[in-house]
Amino acid sequence: MQFDDLYKKLIKEYVIEEGAVCPPATQDLKINTENRDATIKNYNYGPLNVDEPGDYWKKIAKYWKTTEEAARQSICGNCVAFDISPRMDDCMPGETSDEDGRLGYCWMHHFKCHSARSCHTWAKGGPINADKVSDEWSKRAGKDYFNEEG
Repeated sequence: MQFDDLYKKLIKEYVIEEGAVCPPATQDLKINTENRDATIKNYNYGPLNVDEPGDYWKKIAKYWKTTEEAARQSICGNCVAFDISPRMDDCMPGETSDEDGRLGYCWMHHFKCHSARSCHTWAKGGPINADKVSDEWSKRAGKDYFNEEG
């Protein structure tokens, strides 16, 4: 089953059948892990350990054709798809902050994401910190998944 097909099926199960308002990956560890692992594999989500990033920032800077310093500024915490709205905080399991940053939801790749990391699909403009904007991303993600007519 293709990733998109699987995600559509899971959205339908969690939202339509169960009436959930939180993205499935915030409620199901298996879904979250699968989506995170796919983002690591396909979009270079990392670094694994933000305290010891190795050459992660150097490599991503090369990929983006920029400086390492600029790459280090382009983190999930300021990505347009990083959701830390009050609504999303309610979806998160327990504490969402640590000394390196905080947990949010990635609307691009549908998993719980840490603010100090990054990936190849980073886009300027975030984070999402208002429920209204979070709801818009949710509706946009659901456009093809919730409505059979698409």
